[in-house]
Amino acid sequence: MSLNAPTRSLTRQTQGYLIALLGTVIWSTTAILIRYLTENYEIAPLTLAFWRDLMAFVALAAAWRVFRPEWLRVRRTDWVFMGIYGALMAVFNGLWTVSVALNGAAVATVLAYNSSAFTAFLGWRLFGEKLGPAKLLAVSLSLVGCILVAGAHDPAMWRGNALGVICGLGAGLCFAGYSLMGREAARRGIPSWTALTYAFGGAAVVLWVGNVLLAQSPLQVGGTFFPAMDAAGWGILFALAAGPTIGGYGFYTLSLAYLPASVANLIATLEPSLTAVQAYAFLGESFTLTQIVGSLMVIAGVVILRISEAGKGDGGS
Repeated sequence: MSLNAPTRSLTRQTQGYLIALLGTVIWSTTAILIRYLTENYEIAPLTLAFWRDLMAFVALAAAWRVFRPEWLRVRRTDWVFMGIYGALMAVFNGLWTVSVALNGAAVATVLAYNSSAFTAFLGWRLFGEKLGPAKLLAVSLSLVGCILVAGAHDPAMWRGNALGVICGLGAGLCFAGYSLMGREAARRGIPSWTALTYAFGGAAVVLWVGNVLLAQSPLQVGGTFFPAMDAAGWGILFALAAGPTIGGYGFYTLSLAYLPASVANLIATLEPSLTAVQAYAFLGESFTLTQIVGSLMVIAGVVILRISEAGKGDGGS
C-alpha cells in the first residue's frame, strides 16, 4: 500500500498539470481568434466583444438552468455589485478587443498580463495588502516591460498608435480591477461560475450600449449590430465564446481541484508565450528585440509575484 500511494498522488498531480496546461493553451487562442476576425471580417472591436460576451452568457445560463439552477440565484443585496462587476468586465473586454485589433495578438496579450502588477498595487492602496520587496520588484519589472512592449518609450508610437497603447495599458488596469472584484465576490459567498455568468450578461448590455453610441465615432471601435459575416465567421465567433472564453476558464477552475492555486497560476503564465508562437505561425506577427526583452520582463514580474504569493501561502500552512 505504501508503494502505491505516491504513484496515485503523482498521477493526480500529473492530471492537474495537464488540465491546467490545456486550459492555458485554450486561453492563449483568445487573441488569435479576435485578431483573425477583426482582420478578415472587418468586424468592429466593440461589436465583437458584445457578441462574444452575449454568446458566453447565453451558453452558461442555459447550462446552469438545466444542470445547476442554484448557480443562477443571486441575493437581491448583491445585484448592484454584480452590475458593477459586469460593467467592469465590459470595459475590460472592450479595451482588450480594441488592443488586439490595433496592437496585434501577441503584444495585446503581454500588455494585458500587466494586470498582475496593477492588482498588487491596487491591493496595497485599496485593501492595505502588503507590498514587500518581491512585489515591488515584480511591479517594476512589469511596468517597464509593458512600456517596452507597447513602444510607449518611443514618441513615434504615440503619434501613430496612441489609442492602441492606451487601450493595451487600460485593459491591464481594468483586468486588475476585475480580479479584485472577483475576490470580493468570493468574500460575499457568490460562486465563481455565478459571478462569471452574470458578469458576461452585464457586460453584454453595457457593450451593446457602447457599440450603439460609438458606431459613428471616428475611432471606429463600434459598428453595425449584425456584422456582415458568413457562416464560417459566425462559427469562429461562437468558437471564441465557447472555447477560450468558457473552456479556458473551466479547465483552469477544474485544475484547482488537483493543484494548489499557486502552481496553476504559474502554469497560466505560459499564455503570452503560447500566444506569441501562434501569432507568429498563423498571423505572421513578430516581436522586435526590444519587445522580446519587455515581454520577458513582464513574464518575470508575474512569476516573481506568484512565487512570492505561494511562499506566503506556504508559510501560513
